[in-house]
Amino acid sequence: MEYNVPLGARIAVLCGGMSSEREVSLRSGKNVLAALKRLGYENASLVDVSQNIINDLKGFKYAYNTMHGKYGEDGCIQGILEILQIPYTGCGVMSSAICMNKEYTKRILSNCKDIPLIKSVYVHKGDDVLSAVKDLNYPLITKPVSEGSSYGMTKVNRPNELKKAFEEALKYNDDVLIEEFIDGFFVTVGVLGEKGKEFATEILEIRTKTEWYDFDAKYTKGLSEFIVPATGLSEQATKLVKDIAVKAHQVAGCSGVSRVDFMIKDDKPYFLEINTNPGMTDTSDLPAQASVMGIDYDHLVLMILNSVGLNK
Repeated sequence: MEYNVPLGARIAVLCGGMSSEREVSLRSGKNVLAALKRLGYENASLVDVSQNIINDLKGFKYAYNTMHGKYGEDGCIQGILEILQIPYTGCGVMSSAICMNKEYTKRILSNCKDIPLIKSVYVHKGDDVLSAVKDLNYPLITKPVSEGSSYGMTKVNRPNELKKAFEEALKYNDDVLIEEFIDGFFVTVGVLGEKGKEFATEILEIRTKTEWYDFDAKYTKGLSEFIVPATGLSEQATKLVKDIAVKAHQVAGCSGVSRVDFMIKDDKPYFLEINTNPGMTDTSDLPAQASVMGIDYDHLVLMILNSVGLNK
C-alpha cells in the first residue's frame, strides 16, 4: 500500500456535524480513526464538526471527511477547508454541492444519453403538487431533494396520498423531487481511485422485506438482505452498471470516492443518485463492496486518504 500522506501528519477525522445523519457519521468517524491508528497515523484525531470548526482545525495538516448530509456532504465543509488550505479527502466543493441535490445531479447527467434517468418532476414549496405530477405515472416516490438515509421519503400509490407525502418531504427541504416508482430491486456500486485510475467496486444488491428500500429497511437488522457480488443481474447488466457508475462519477466532477445507486427492473439499470461521502460504518455498503475485491477496511481507508489534493 502506498502512503501519500506522511505518517506523522496531524489528520482531523471530521465527523458528527449538524445534519440528520449525525449519528451515522459519528460511527463512520470512529471506525476510520481506528483504521488510521492501525495504519500508523498516531496523530489522527476525531473532530466533531460544529460552528467552532475553524478554531477546532488549528494545527491540523489534513482532513479525512466522514461527514454525511448537510454541511458535510454539500460543499460547505469543503469550502472551509479550501479557505484554510487544508487538503481533504473525497469530492470537492462543486461536485459535493451538485450531488447533494438530486435534481441538479440529474440535470448534469441528462447531458449523457447513455445514463438512464427516472422520469421525475422538481416541485417547490407552495407549488400545486397535484398539477406538477400530471404527466407522471403512479406509484411515485417523493423525496427531499437534498437529504440522505431515506429521510422524508414516501411511496405514493394514488393521488389522494400525494399531499401528505409532499408535506413530509418539506419537513427536510423546501424543494422536493418526485419520481416514478421503479418496481425492481436496489443496487449500489462504489467508485474508487488508485494510482490515477478510477474503477467501480463489485455491485451490492439489496433485497428488502419492506415494500421498498426505506429508512426502516436500511437501519433495522433483518429487514434487508445484502448480496455482494450481486446475483440478480446478467453479466451484460453488471458491466453496464459499473460503466455508468464510473461515468456518472466523472461527469459530476467527483474525485477520490463516491457510491452510485440504481434501481434494476427487467435487467435494466435506472440511475438514482451519487453519494459523495459513503458511510464507513461496520454495516455500510462501500466497505462490503471493497472487501469482496480483496480490499480490506484499512486499505480502503488508506486509498481514500490518498485522494487528498485530487479534488481541486
